[in-house]
Amino acid sequence: MEMELCCEEHEDPGMECTEYVAREAISVVADRDSPTKLPCGPAEEGDKPQRKEQVEAENCGAESKGIEIKRLFDPERDGRETECKERRKLKKTNSWKMVRFQDPSADGDVLEQDSSAQSLFKEYAVEEWTSSSFEELFMAEEWQDITEDRLLRKKVLELGALNSLHPTWGQEVTVKMQCVLEDRTVVEKDWKLVFVVGEGDVNQALEECVISMHKGEITLLLADSQYAYGLLGREPDIPAWAPLLYQLQLLDIREKTDPLTLPIADRIRIGNQKRERGNFHFQREENSLAARAYCMALDVLTTCNKDGSSSGIEAEEEEVRDYRIKCLNNLATAQLKLGQGDEALHTSRDVLTLEPINVKALFRMGKILSDKGEYKEAMEVLKKALKLEPTTKAIHAELSKLVQRQLGDKDTQEWKAKPAKMLGDNITPFLCPSKKRTFGISWKFILGALVVALGSLVMSVILTARN
Repeated sequence: MEMELCCEEHEDPGMECTEYVAREAISVVADRDSPTKLPCGPAEEGDKPQRKEQVEAENCGAESKGIEIKRLFDPERDGRETECKERRKLKKTNSWKMVRFQDPSADGDVLEQDSSAQSLFKEYAVEEWTSSSFEELFMAEEWQDITEDRLLRKKVLELGALNSLHPTWGQEVTVKMQCVLEDRTVVEKDWKLVFVVGEGDVNQALEECVISMHKGEITLLLADSQYAYGLLGREPDIPAWAPLLYQLQLLDIREKTDPLTLPIADRIRIGNQKRERGNFHFQREENSLAARAYCMALDVLTTCNKDGSSSGIEAEEEEVRDYRIKCLNNLATAQLKLGQGDEALHTSRDVLTLEPINVKALFRMGKILSDKGEYKEAMEVLKKALKLEPTTKAIHAELSKLVQRQLGDKDTQEWKAKPAKMLGDNITPFLCPSKKRTFGISWKFILGALVVALGSLVMSVILTARN
């Protein structure tokens, strides 16, 4: 997300971002570890200035074909965040292709992703799991249809507690699962995968299957690519249009914990998972899903408690603020791609409330205002952005375009950008009008008129002589 699409350390509990190319000047910017480019995105912590825009994801690297821009680099803020993270000693683990931030003391709860062929369900090495073709399974009579289109099917291997209720949307579940391609290559494996049903933490196939299961039930799930990773697949292990075969056990069902009752460190962990999920969708150009994930992340990334009071030490509050800026920048970029200009403008103002010198938000806001015809405010915002990033070509180009729009005479005047250091508070030196001018009536027009008049006189004399 700038999906700033790719947020800094984002992607649900362990999703690896796939490289994408942003086609617009405003696209999601990479937060911290990912390279950023373009004033449209949160140029949060990160590498060095002057890179192309990219999703704001710590693990996402993506080059944009748009205009280059320098992103803000605040060593002091970087230091505070590093110190805060070291203090919490959170460890990133790659499980189920999602980023999880787990406390080392809880290593037993979440294990590293295991791509080995060893089954988690050794006692259920059924033929369907080992050798049957997926085409046969889609047509098998003993399988149950979860959806009417017969593209999502399951076969129960062991019944669960029949007196227990099915999970419902909004509840949190824990499942043991493993997943293979048709050639039986293991692509996903997790002893304890925790997610909230209906929040998009996992693909649609898993959500649809889980709400049909009882606690303790073990089942096989066959999912067409439309319910998994579709046309794009998931680099590098799941090809495009690949159906998947899951083996699942529903371990636990419980109500979702209210984030406002959790410690700040847990809110940051959950908020980052949501933000990373948003980055994953943004890179796949699933902008509606990306915007939804960013909004959910913002709901969690707060220091306010349920009773309205604020909690957390200063370092944690600063860290939450920085993550909110990244989410907001990514959200604004996703909104622009959805054609929601007014919403993106409002979100950009929220960024500037938290950080008045955020170049990406200033650039995006100036561009939106210019497109809306609010030239005076757009000029002020873009000039402020230019002072912060005087060598950014994108801002120079947008200022030049803005002046052309104001004058409305692109055909008769030629404008040329000058070095930013000459700009100052006065925008006039930034543009050089053409020296060509036109004075009065053209001499060619006068000469033509004389020739016509002389010709008419000669003809009249000739006609008179003949008569």
